[in-house]
Amino acid sequence: MKFFVTGTDTDSGKTLAASAILVAVNNYARKQNKAISTLGIKPIASGCEQTEKGLRNSDALSLISAMNSEVEYQTVNPIRFEPAIAPHIAAKQVGFDLTADKVEAVFRQIPQADFTLIEGAGGWRLPLNDNEYLSQVVAKQKLPVILVIGMKLGCLNHAMLTHESILAYGLEIVGWVANHVDPDMLQKQENLAFLKQTIKAPFLGEIPFLEDATADVAAKSLDVSVLV
Repeated sequence: MKFFVTGTDTDSGKTLAASAILVAVNNYARKQNKAISTLGIKPIASGCEQTEKGLRNSDALSLISAMNSEVEYQTVNPIRFEPAIAPHIAAKQVGFDLTADKVEAVFRQIPQADFTLIEGAGGWRLPLNDNEYLSQVVAKQKLPVILVIGMKLGCLNHAMLTHESILAYGLEIVGWVANHVDPDMLQKQENLAFLKQTIKAPFLGEIPFLEDATADVAAKSLDVSVLV
């Protein structure tokens, strides 16, 4: 099973949600006495840090910590840039030709696992270059989508636009997560109620605002049984 994880914007909490889902699936498998291999992939990442092992991205490292498959870092995060800016702009700065074909090649080379999450970068319509978008690659691969909604003022508009665009591509939203990114958001439950009423897909759970968010803690708020 492969799923693509997208969010309403770059700060919606995709990585926390994706990592939490991986942990939750691992926990579910143990409780059910099942052997389920889990894998997290971050095909494209900007804002990477130089280390003695090369560029490393905190999102990719979070996925690696949450999954139970053992793979090389390059497999998890093959396309990475140091500048913390939109990937297509970062690619231009370093002279890298970021194309849909290259991203599709990454998707085709993903190792086999029972449960795989592919986390996007930014929001749903992430530009790869002046003419191509990551969403087009996801649509070509016909991947089911998990939507992460960053709960804050303005999220309803972001959620509806993203939701409508995913469906317009002919893709299925197999689940969605409400991730509280703003502790001061007003009328949280009213906003959540609107989303539950409007999004016709399984609600995987509500991650509360966490000062020091960890996948292990966030996983306790999720029900992933519908995914496995």
